[in-house]
Amino acid sequence: MVSQTSLGVVIEYIPPAQLDGCLCFSLQGCSDKESILPIVQVLGDLLSVGTDRRIRYMISKGGSEALLQTLVGAARSASPDYDVLLPLFRLLAKVGLRDKKFGKKALELEALDVTLILARKNLSHSQNLLHCLWALRVFATSVTTGAMLGINGAMELLFKVITPYTQKRTRIIRVAAEVLAALLKSRSNSRRAVNRGYVTSLLRLHQDWHSHDTANTYVLIRRALLLCLRHIATLRSGREAFLAAQGMEILFSLTQSLRRCYPKRPLPLVTASSANAFPVPGDVASEPPRALAEEDFEDDSDDEEEDKDSDSEEVKEEDDDLETDVNKLSCKPGLDRPEGELMQYAAMCPELSCSFEELERNPGGDLNPDEMQHANHRHIPADASPERHCLTRDQSSRGREREDAVQTSLLSTVKWGRSTGHLASRKGHGMNPSQSAQSNGPGMDSSGNETLDTQAFLKEDAWDMDTISCPKTNASFPNSTRCRGPVEVMDKLLQAHPKHVPFHDPYLYMAKARGTRSVADLKTVAFPDLWGHCPSSSPQPLLERKCGIQRIKIIEDIRRFIQPGDVMNKVVFSLDEPWPDTASGVLRFSSKFESGNLRKAIQVRECEYDLLLNADVSSAQHQQWFYFKVGGMRPAVPYRFNVINCEKPNSQFNYGKKPTLYSVKEALLGRPTWMRTGYEICYYKNHYRQSAAVTGAASGKCYYTLTFTVTFPHNEDVCYLAYHYPYTYTTLTTHLDSLEKNIDPKKVYFRQEALCQTLGGNSCPLVTVTAMPESDSAHHLEQFRQRPYQVITARVHPGESNASWVMKGTLEFLVSDDPVARLLRENFIFKIIPMLNPDGVINGKYVWHLAQPTPPPHIVSPCRLCQSIRTAVLVRPLVNIWSMELAKLLNAKYRGQTSRDSGSPSVHLQPTIYHAKGLLHYLSATGHRPVVFCDFHGHSQKKNVFLYGCSIKETLWQAESAVGTSTLLEDVSYRTLPKILDQLAPAFTMSSCSFVVEKSRASTARVVVWREMGVSRSYTMESSFCGCNQGPYQGLQFSTRELEEMGAMFCLGLLILELKSVSCSQQLRTRAAALLNAEEDALDHHLQRCGSGSSSSSDSSELDDEPPCMEEVDYNTDSSSDQEGSCSELDRQIREWAFHKDEGEEEEEGPGQGGRVSP
Repeated sequence: MVSQTSLGVVIEYIPPAQLDGCLCFSLQGCSDKESILPIVQVLGDLLSVGTDRRIRYMISKGGSEALLQTLVGAARSASPDYDVLLPLFRLLAKVGLRDKKFGKKALELEALDVTLILARKNLSHSQNLLHCLWALRVFATSVTTGAMLGINGAMELLFKVITPYTQKRTRIIRVAAEVLAALLKSRSNSRRAVNRGYVTSLLRLHQDWHSHDTANTYVLIRRALLLCLRHIATLRSGREAFLAAQGMEILFSLTQSLRRCYPKRPLPLVTASSANAFPVPGDVASEPPRALAEEDFEDDSDDEEEDKDSDSEEVKEEDDDLETDVNKLSCKPGLDRPEGELMQYAAMCPELSCSFEELERNPGGDLNPDEMQHANHRHIPADASPERHCLTRDQSSRGREREDAVQTSLLSTVKWGRSTGHLASRKGHGMNPSQSAQSNGPGMDSSGNETLDTQAFLKEDAWDMDTISCPKTNASFPNSTRCRGPVEVMDKLLQAHPKHVPFHDPYLYMAKARGTRSVADLKTVAFPDLWGHCPSSSPQPLLERKCGIQRIKIIEDIRRFIQPGDVMNKVVFSLDEPWPDTASGVLRFSSKFESGNLRKAIQVRECEYDLLLNADVSSAQHQQWFYFKVGGMRPAVPYRFNVINCEKPNSQFNYGKKPTLYSVKEALLGRPTWMRTGYEICYYKNHYRQSAAVTGAASGKCYYTLTFTVTFPHNEDVCYLAYHYPYTYTTLTTHLDSLEKNIDPKKVYFRQEALCQTLGGNSCPLVTVTAMPESDSAHHLEQFRQRPYQVITARVHPGESNASWVMKGTLEFLVSDDPVARLLRENFIFKIIPMLNPDGVINGKYVWHLAQPTPPPHIVSPCRLCQSIRTAVLVRPLVNIWSMELAKLLNAKYRGQTSRDSGSPSVHLQPTIYHAKGLLHYLSATGHRPVVFCDFHGHSQKKNVFLYGCSIKETLWQAESAVGTSTLLEDVSYRTLPKILDQLAPAFTMSSCSFVVEKSRASTARVVVWREMGVSRSYTMESSFCGCNQGPYQGLQFSTRELEEMGAMFCLGLLILELKSVSCSQQLRTRAAALLNAEEDALDHHLQRCGSGSSSSSDSSELDDEPPCMEEVDYNTDSSSDQEGSCSELDRQIREWAFHKDEGEEEEEGPGQGGRVSP
């Protein structure tokens, strides 16, 4: 087979990848135009189609070196032939941006000097100069190479090209400005620019282009000049030169450079450490936290810092994080505790040994913390006892109403393919609560009975909104006295309760809240948690970001520095210090309730407030979760809130996510719903810093601002604002009790008990769900005990409340009357730990729990760990102490890698992880290894729902390890469940799933359970805080309804997984068909669809060249779309040149070429 090139050269067909290597080899031996030009043209044709994989293959075969050698040889000839040089430059531009070592290769082969010489010779020849500039731009992507270009006079050359405003040669001016911006990433070049006075020149150039370009035709030229100033401003001397040249005043209408030069300041806090501390009994009291001072923050950079090639280092770090040690991947560590200790977990599995009568008599355990031994964190109740609640007869009866049963099979809702309708709408629960309340009008409930007139109730002067919105309860410690006032308030409020919230009893919630223990003395409960929440009737769309909004917000921040007289800076709420009484017209804030987090509120302007979040207890980290109450607002007035001490460098708040709001007045009017709210939302780096000396890290900490504007619906309302839909510990315990009361104990085996006690004295619930045995015969009891286990956990990170909503959907579905749920109960035993970190949830933390701090570097012995603890605090993320190292000292104790210690995790410091892991070890040791283990999480930077799993082969493949995988045996069934969910669940996407094992994730639950317990289907399921960008929910934010639906779909996926397994009996398949009221062939068709090939979403993940989504453009530390090194952008410029090359060299660059850029 033959093919013909654009030059008419006929060649025998060779696979493109091999052909690239052959041509590169041939090119190195050519020196004349007649030989070089055809090869360059063929390479250009080959690389202009297909994916980047072809270019990378050519690079791996020495293609970059061959092209550079040819360039140097052609340029050094007596009379350089530009017919050869120009195609070579275009090819170099395409290849160079994809070769991370291209700059180094060009430097070694002397291509830098050659290109600079050619550029100087062609200053008056636009076409030749443009190609030289493209090559320089590629060379400058390496900071080291860029520094060498600066030494050789590249910046002086570029300033000859970049002229004041003109309509001639604009394409060349634009590329020259972009090359200069790339060169100034080098600190040595930036210092050189400051010393030579280029800051003033750049300001004048930008001012000239900005003033003349009224039609915004040449935005990209102005942007490149701003990037030059921005890179210079990374140096202290650069900022000083910028301010001395009056850059703040000149560029006040723009943002990036101004943000760089904004004076760095510490946060307006007494101390960076948390306002709360939790001392472990027996430890020496910690010293009081030192107040923040001016020296506790640092200017970003040192002028003497050396240049580094960040690109190659980032790639190396990314590759190095993949675990490539086959022994570590495949070996199974020994048990991390004495084998005899596992027998204590037999008490948590009575279904394996109890008789039928015992199962009926003791269906549940006692989770009342007042009746448990708080001092012994190893306490595991041996016997279950009946649940007791401090309720009156009338109060108790309210919670015993039977919930509506699920009438429609879950499988039947997805058999016809993904549906855009909501699962809950098919469950037969009737109308949305808000619709029901509205349709009946004030004074009538959903049944037509008379209730309290809500409108009149809200107008009563005797009830102020603060009392209504945050009813008081007794203190959260056992020695406090009981208060009767809240009960009276509750009785009055509940007369206005418009609609029963499924599986929620406010009386029971109040009783449970009295037993919840917190670090702070919480005396109130949040109204949304007490009153309940009904999901909205439909999800809200992703917020469409308004062009230029981030620029506007940053300008308003900068105005504080330039016009300080307009700033009030009045503290209106603080956990650290007293504040004056709130004046009329000023918002009132509070966060002193369960899961609340707001440390300080500062009124900046009349309707603008800076908010600071509390760090995790006794630490100075992890400010992300917020949940607070605000009152005293006026309707139809926009209020701006700025959370100024966020830590993550990017957020879905930039890409459609909104915070959540709950209005007390709306709830009392019959609409008790958490809603997405806000507009003008963006997330960006601010000017607050903290030094390395304070953080204990290698470098200082940067902070980020989340800003959003809210217009409240009612006058003098009380509203709650949160990072995501809150789900508290007391909500969970109330929910579990409500579920237990509403099941049929003759059919459903539902047992809740305490896994253990937390450090804070709260019970960590463990739930068992299965079907009761058919009878008390020995045969049926044996079948009951032989059911395989499924283990599900959640909420190890307390700020990931979406995981609890998914878990809520799972629990409610498993105990429902849905045929799928019945089949699951009859064939599996579910062990569920719905909240692994109760203390963190209660205290409003984001990732930490009540445990010890990271030991100082000099501590090497685990046995000395307790001696070093001054205060035990929320400092080590629970998800990372399933297994780690102890210098990382804590972590190795979970893998048993510490020779000086028993290898056991501390039962006193991480009791929930210790006992969760112990229970899993017990199940494995008794022959009941879980079929599936899944840990529910939330993800703040991605959309959709997806799974992380574990695979040795995929890890080695992605790491491009030299270790052969052909001889490795691996169960590939780990991919089956994600593929099933991709077909079943509207919110799930296979394309975001990953099955590699990273070193930094070696201690996560999924990896530890996979490695130590041998569970091949061990997963982390991540649910986005935001919403979906694919499938039926594309463009929508998640409400709690979609999250609960995902929990139910996960259960359906487990059933399909079993039906597809080789070990599945024909009897089960027949029972499934009969139970689901379906024909065998219909069920077979559905199973085939769930397992056929790979889905369309998974196909896209295989494409090596898939264009990045728009979100990824803005995901960098400055939240700006800096694309100066973009491969696709330079490719577009070259294609654009080819299109216009026959129209003349001096054409103007029109709006389509100059383009507009988003902030």
